[in-house]
Amino acid sequence: MLFIRSLLFKICLVLVTIIEMALFTPFYFFLPHKAAWIVPRSWARSLFWLQKYLVGLNYRVEGSENLPQGPYIVAAKHQSTWETLVLPLYIPDPSFILKRELLWIPFLGWFLAKMGMVPINRGAPLQALKILIAKGKEKAAQNRQIIIFPEGTRKEPGAAPAYKPGLFPIYAELGLPVVPVALNSGLYWPKKRFCLYPGTIKCRILPPIPPGLPRRDFMQKLEAVIENNCDILLAEAAAAPRPPYLPPVAAARLRAIEALRAPE
Repeated sequence: MLFIRSLLFKICLVLVTIIEMALFTPFYFFLPHKAAWIVPRSWARSLFWLQKYLVGLNYRVEGSENLPQGPYIVAAKHQSTWETLVLPLYIPDPSFILKRELLWIPFLGWFLAKMGMVPINRGAPLQALKILIAKGKEKAAQNRQIIIFPEGTRKEPGAAPAYKPGLFPIYAELGLPVVPVALNSGLYWPKKRFCLYPGTIKCRILPPIPPGLPRRDFMQKLEAVIENNCDILLAEAAAAPRPPYLPPVAAARLRAIEALRAPE
């Protein structure tokens, strides 16, 4: 049954995407980018509706009051496709840092380019960093928010963190607060499994880290606050009445958390 519901969701995802592109494309590219956000946001809401009623998968976002006004950097944990859909519903005018290959995909790439996303070449990290800083300053001057995944790619829930050092130069050069985001989406919409799992994805927007911290303090604080909250969300999901499938690395991390919390 889970396989069938997941299959139905993915079929409907493709159909809704094709239908909405056909409906919106004639005028989408003529709208100012702020007005054009109505298109990807309505698409994301359609997918979340399908996710809820076909798979039984809901979501909850906590801490939206922690989002500051004006430009800022969002440093989000990346476990699934899900967070790329939900974050634009809560952030006024975001610009994602993404791999340039996504812009080469017909239609999808055109839609992303219209919204002013920042593509980078992962194979040339020094050049990518220069582009990120230059484009980041440009987006900040436009009063936009920059979304970056500090580990660079999706990670399995519970996997050892691997935060890239390139985030610090961006933080230091732009002089903006960084909003950490923790989540457990990979338990319900996993990267390497076909099925989606019923339950409630939780996403936690945490208090911003102010600009001006030294490299060591900033990186340690960012990693600690995201990973600690991801551990909490992992434990909450495992304790739910209908827990999702726990991949081996998540189950091992959960055992480690429980061992740390056990009384001596």
